[in-house]
Amino acid sequence: MKDLRLPLERARRDHLYRRPLVLDSPQQPEMVVAGRPMLGFCSNDYLGLAADARVAEAFHRGIDRWGSGSGAAHLVTGHSRAHEQLEQELADFTGRERALLFSSGYMANLAVIATLSGRGDTLIEDRLNHASLIDGGRLCGARLRRFPHADLAAAGKQLQNATGETLLAVDGVFSMDGDLADLPALAGLCRQHQAWLMVDDAHGLGVLGSNGGGSLEHWRLDAQQVPVLMGTLGKAFGTAGAFVAGSEALIETLIQEARTYIFTTALPAAVAEATRSSLKILRKERWRRERLQELVEKFREGAARLGFALPASTMPIQPLIAGSAQTALEWSGLLAEQGILVTAIRPPTVPRGSARLRITFSASHTDEHLQRLLAALERLRP
Repeated sequence: MKDLRLPLERARRDHLYRRPLVLDSPQQPEMVVAGRPMLGFCSNDYLGLAADARVAEAFHRGIDRWGSGSGAAHLVTGHSRAHEQLEQELADFTGRERALLFSSGYMANLAVIATLSGRGDTLIEDRLNHASLIDGGRLCGARLRRFPHADLAAAGKQLQNATGETLLAVDGVFSMDGDLADLPALAGLCRQHQAWLMVDDAHGLGVLGSNGGGSLEHWRLDAQQVPVLMGTLGKAFGTAGAFVAGSEALIETLIQEARTYIFTTALPAAVAEATRSSLKILRKERWRRERLQELVEKFREGAARLGFALPASTMPIQPLIAGSAQTALEWSGLLAEQGILVTAIRPPTVPRGSARLRITFSASHTDEHLQRLLAALERLRP
């Protein structure tokens, strides 16, 4: 038997060991972590809806109406009217014919890739794609080709050399760097080579676009240009789960063939009710997106005054590159001493040599919160 202690010891030695934080409060900027008050800047709750009273109330109503669990997979007895209504509303929100719910973004990405790609086909991905897209490629049996980050020439060459059915999958917003994929250019390449284009817009939906339509609204792309859209509900929506939106034929094919849909217990219907509420808020309250942009601009101005060189990003994801995992941990610890929570992001989440503090903002952050963060960052001044 393999001695599991050796890799654990190696991870500790290399400053790569991880431990979950224990929260004693709801997910919001001002939290209690292991009994200690902390101001958090590392959540993906971009719009501040994870603890919104209206969403919580919808959750309670959902529990009263539907109970705490769905009981089975969607195709057995787990699909409620609440699930059905949310899928219809997500389809309308994204401008697609249909939408299909999944228990997580990981499952949604595996479902699409395994359904559209198989042995003899080609799957093309950006090298900095989310792990779920990469794992989908490893599991589906297709020929997996990864191009250097944002290298359109390399992507075009891989499309040109592809065999069988071809799927190009890419993050709309890259979760660790906060930069956007050049979706218009990628859509043009896919159209030229008759390939599917799939966009994982986990970090774009709700944040980008006047209506919160995400990367596709930002770039003004439609369902013809991007036939497969995946979105998660645990970030800007403030709840849990994910969905795939696309044509009638795509969704029906996923229902019939996607193993992560067929063989998984459905999300509780109460989560669907809560998400219906957060979707309404997301679409109506544009000030939340405006507030995010204001916070990002103020933070970047303040960080520049402190001498930090930030990668180009207009998103509420602002990476502070430390380089080594040890330095990232030290920086995180210095901030924690001042009551600021920003976890260190280390390999394999990011490439070796690019460990960082991934600073993220929520529409719930105040100007006072921002000033506390900038004051704490002075101890890390380069």
